[in-house]
Amino acid sequence: MAQTFGDNKLRVASLFCGCGGMDLGIQGGFNFLNKHYAELPFEVVYAVDNDVYATKIYNDNFAHKCESKDVRDIVPSEVPDHDILLGGFPCQSFSISAQNPPRLGYKDDRGKLFFEMVKVLKEKQPRFFIGENVKGLLSANKGQAFPMIVKEFEKVGYHIHFKLLNAAQFGVPQKRERVFIVGFRDFDDYFNFRFPQPKTLNGSMIALKQVIDKNADKDEKWFFSQRAVEGMLRVREKMNKGRVQDLNQPCNTISSHLAKVSLNGTDPVLMVNGRYRRFTPREAACIQSFPITFKLDSVSDNRQYRAIGNAVPPVLMWNVVNALVNSCVKEENALFKIETLTEIK
Repeated sequence: MAQTFGDNKLRVASLFCGCGGMDLGIQGGFNFLNKHYAELPFEVVYAVDNDVYATKIYNDNFAHKCESKDVRDIVPSEVPDHDILLGGFPCQSFSISAQNPPRLGYKDDRGKLFFEMVKVLKEKQPRFFIGENVKGLLSANKGQAFPMIVKEFEKVGYHIHFKLLNAAQFGVPQKRERVFIVGFRDFDDYFNFRFPQPKTLNGSMIALKQVIDKNADKDEKWFFSQRAVEGMLRVREKMNKGRVQDLNQPCNTISSHLAKVSLNGTDPVLMVNGRYRRFTPREAACIQSFPITFKLDSVSDNRQYRAIGNAVPPVLMWNVVNALVNSCVKEENALFKIETLTEIK
């Protein structure tokens, strides 16, 4: 059932928005695998990413439009006012200085992006923020970086909750572990918030076979060449390559590298009649929990794989935001009547 929020929707600014996984999840109002994920009381008023192909996909799917722009070129004071800031910043590029006390820095330009997010928070002071990152963020720089990242958020006025979530436990057909960092300007919101509890455990997890397109088994385009197979077999035991998936389980984590013609990677693959097959871009999007109506075709397959592999699963994001609404927002206004996901009959 659709909800009516009138003029009471909370405004969202989205940094590093990619093709829109976080943004679709925070707005809700979509279907995935015969379930309806209800509309949530948020509207995106500003979105930006530096990947022109990802933003092309984004703009094909959202009424509001994303800017193709480097986040480092943003002037924080010019970002529209917003109630919640979203951002998945790169984690590989932090450094820890030898000063006393040690300070968080960056090894290259990618590392600067986290600090750009902090600058926007300091200037605009939204009520909430949500950051998402890979599991490795918790152990980066021998475990030193993450506490310092939290400290940077605290220095600009935010109370922090964080948790490692597995998408497979929330109705996504993929074992994808990601750290969610939720920041609160107001202590009452921080005190009230609880992360969502897992929805799909053990036997109730979504199997990969539910999102596989059998028609792709008939198209030679999606199969690896014999040369790629032979190259993989030479190093498979040593390198742990050629990860054939069990169709009755959630998929292993997919990445932006699915377009590679080589099998010498860690990305999951299918075995069809004794032959290795890659996922189609549409299958990859479904593994990430994008609805079947999500438009991809305005860019090449390679660009689709990259954008999809870098995205946040919308269903996982919806669960996090729904928990935020139910913890901190719903009681403030009778119009905020958020229902749980519903089966489509």
